[in-house]
Amino acid sequence: MLYSFNYNDTLISYRKTGKGTPVIFLHGFGEDSTIWNRQIAYLEPDYLVITPDFPGSGNSQALPGTPGIEEFARVIDALLQHEQLEKAVLFGHSMGGYITLAFAALFPDKLTGFGLVHSSAFADSPEKKQNRQRGIEMIEQYGGPSFLRTTIPNLFAAAFKSSHPEQVNELIEQSAAFADLPLQQYYKAMMERPDRTAVLSGSKTPVLFIIGTDDVAAPLNDVLQQVSLPNCSYIHILENVGHMGMWEATAAVNSHLLHFLEALNRRE
Repeated sequence: MLYSFNYNDTLISYRKTGKGTPVIFLHGFGEDSTIWNRQIAYLEPDYLVITPDFPGSGNSQALPGTPGIEEFARVIDALLQHEQLEKAVLFGHSMGGYITLAFAALFPDKLTGFGLVHSSAFADSPEKKQNRQRGIEMIEQYGGPSFLRTTIPNLFAAAFKSSHPEQVNELIEQSAAFADLPLQQYYKAMMERPDRTAVLSGSKTPVLFIIGTDDVAAPLNDVLQQVSLPNCSYIHILENVGHMGMWEATAAVNSHLLHFLEALNRRE
């Protein structure tokens, strides 16, 4: 079901289903909470699954000004407070992973574990910042939906794009409702985020890494430099998968998520 709460006079929408250990899925750039539908259906029989829309995505209103990654993490903390949850497991895809790491930095005692799904603790390189700045300018010139139409196909591995064009088109169609402002806000926030490798090395909870061999947005070699930093890591490499393992390798991702959650339950 669809729920909402107010964060600094901004309406934030989220979905909630199931019961049990709270698990929160955070979507990435150019997505909304429905990106996790395949995981929700798999986990809801045994877990309380919550999937928020970040401000400006899905059914959530955009925040004013230039919110940073930490501000989006505070939105998630407000969600926990609204739901009266003391702790939760966070899984973040891409930008959602950056926000997960910011949450872990700000509210470490509110996590029982967290996972980075095609994401990285590294700050943007100068080249990546330039690419994001160009993205901001292209959104200004051509509009968000047109920009996403050209970039979304690059998120998928070549073989998957060829064999499942309907799924690529599905994501493009879902992105058509995006306004320009939140997309530009996300890019600026990502450009300015700090390196969070210290969050990994200082984590008191287990960390899950899901990595695609063909991921150009969160490259395998970059993430492999990070997996040994936490005291306890669960590492899964998806062969011939790009940046969208939740769709490209649904069964494998679902299995890895469940295995991680079961391992967390055994630790308690």
